Amino acid sequence: MRTIRLILLLSVLSNGTPVLAQPAAPTAATITHLSGTVTARRDDGSPSRLLGARSQVAPGETISTASDTYARMKFTDGTEVVLKPETRFKIEQFAFDEKEPQKDNMVFGLIKGGLRSVSGLLGKRSRDKVTYTTATATVGIRGTHFGMQQCSDDCVNIPTVSGAALENGLHVDVAAGAVVVSNAGGNLVFQAGQFGFVQNANTAPALVPPNQGFRVTLPPNIAAAAGGGRSVGGAGAEACRP
Repeated sequence: MRTIRLILLLSVLSNGTPVLAQPAAPTAATITHLSGTVTARRDDGSPSRLLGARSQVAPGETISTASDTYARMKFTDGTEVVLKPETRFKIEQFAFDEKEPQKDNMVFGLIKGGLRSVSGLLGKRSRDKVTYTTATATVGIRGTHFGMQQCSDDCVNIPTVSGAALENGLHVDVAAGAVVVSNAGGNLVFQAGQFGFVQNANTAPALVPPNQGFRVTLPPNIAAAAGGGRSVGGAGAEACRP
């Protein structure tokens, strides 16, 4: 009873301030590692939830990272996603039952910022049912480890090889497997080791030379799980990205 009263008190006193709580919907993923402030918010107007290590997130929630914050989450099928600083990422749809692959469904939305992702069981057995959406293009996967960065006048602090700011649009890279990037301008498959760019929703995706990349650095505790877990940081904790 005391615990229930405490939760109610926090909700009453929050007035829109993020509060620690668990999602009402079934769990889609668990935050496994983070550095900084991460919140989750549903579309129903309820207050944002402040997330910590081992917090659970559900379909319909938008996950937001603060400045200088990285968050790594693991979905129930084994998919892993790392969110970069100042990113908004929505779990549009997620359905997974190991015994019922016909119900597989995964739709993620990258609203702003960047991420890296490694496919889990759902992406390996039902790759056509996995979609990452952005304002510029959609990305489908083929058993993949890849990265995305959506720029809209907010990538000036991401260093490039030439020193210039990243151009507005969607930047992608593939470390393993392949992705297909599609929009009104066309579609293009990017294989492991390739980099791509999509300027806007009506411009076809294009290959980018690897030497026109920018440096991505993930904190060691985010790039690889303690105990020798697989990396989601590219070539170690650092890698050149287009």
